[in-house]
Amino acid sequence: MATATATKKKSSNGSAARPVQEIRMGRIRAAIWENETTNGTRYNVTVSRIYKDGDTWKDSNSFGRDDLLIVAKVLDRCHTWIYSENGSAVVSNGEDGGEDAPF
Repeated sequence: MATATATKKKSSNGSAARPVQEIRMGRIRAAIWENETTNGTRYNVTVSRIYKDGDTWKDSNSFGRDDLLIVAKVLDRCHTWIYSENGSAVVSNGEDGGEDAPF
């Protein structure tokens, strides 16, 4: 089952930044990071596969054949979340994928 977890960007004690959203399906996890720029808020996504090595949980940025469709589904959910967060800003900037898109 897929889970989505919203988290705060920074804790009150100034510790390291955390993703604003995390989406997970099975062993595949994507973290959505918020970046404030002079052009407004931008989002980046990191994807990893978690696995257990003995008693220790680790993560990897390498995916096998059976992971690829799950990675695609998780990334689709990330795209939907990001678009819902700033979709109106994207359209108002003319970056809606309409006729002016370069590809």
